[in-house]
Amino acid sequence: MLLHSNENIRFNKTHSLSFLGKNGNRNTSRLIPTSHLHQDEEFSDETLGQYVLTRGDYRIRLAEAPGRNKEVSALIKRMYSWRGYSIENTASSYTQTTLEAFRGHDLVGTLSLGLDSENGLLADDLYGEKISAFRTEGRKACELSKLAIDPQFSSKELLASLFNLAYICGRLIHKATDFLIEINPRHTGYYKRMLGFQQLGEMRTCQRVNAPAVLLHLELDYVDAQISSLAGSHKPKERSLYPYFLPEHEEAKVAKKIWGVSIKAYPKPTIESRPYRISTPI
Repeated sequence: MLLHSNENIRFNKTHSLSFLGKNGNRNTSRLIPTSHLHQDEEFSDETLGQYVLTRGDYRIRLAEAPGRNKEVSALIKRMYSWRGYSIENTASSYTQTTLEAFRGHDLVGTLSLGLDSENGLLADDLYGEKISAFRTEGRKACELSKLAIDPQFSSKELLASLFNLAYICGRLIHKATDFLIEINPRHTGYYKRMLGFQQLGEMRTCQRVNAPAVLLHLELDYVDAQISSLAGSHKPKERSLYPYFLPEHEEAKVAKKIWGVSIKAYPKPTIESRPYRISTPI
């Protein structure tokens, strides 16, 4: 289930967000950034090479080291508890790609992309019949989950970058056709307007966080078209995240970086991991 969403966020400045907990009370405390494991470490050329995207004052990388996973889990749990949600487990599997956004040494955001496998997707627990229909039609769905952004560092560009990289991983590398997300019903309007998601399933209770959830669906053909027409334009008045996505030629470069990192992390990638729209060999 996705964590970060607030339709009234003002993205053009650093801010503290407020969300309603389960008891209806509004929480306004500021979050403390998750610090890097080694605060005295400088960004060497080798360290910078691990990042797949650098924009403004933040960098995004694929999670690799176990120590990083602890940081991601800590951020997710803090964001969940801040909203009054419960959470049992934030561990990632080998079918998940976890993105980590850093500002300096501080982990400020994360998003996971889950690939369908014999174990299924997290959303199968509530919406198995809906997801099975995609499989029957020969479509390849991926699942977005565990989105958490420290509100002190939240921005429209950062949120768009996380979704953009998830798209690159899912669409260009793993040949996905659709994205699925489970999300709190009060946030559906934001994802429909800003990314084009459509509601696919009725409200049910997500036991993983003990909160209501709905299933949203996004065809990646639609994302392709939005990127072609809007990516890189940075139109501030556009009610969409797609102007903050990378243009196609820059996406191809980032996909090559991700592919290189994936080979190091997983020595035996499957044939499905070949790029979807990249014409030149990687």
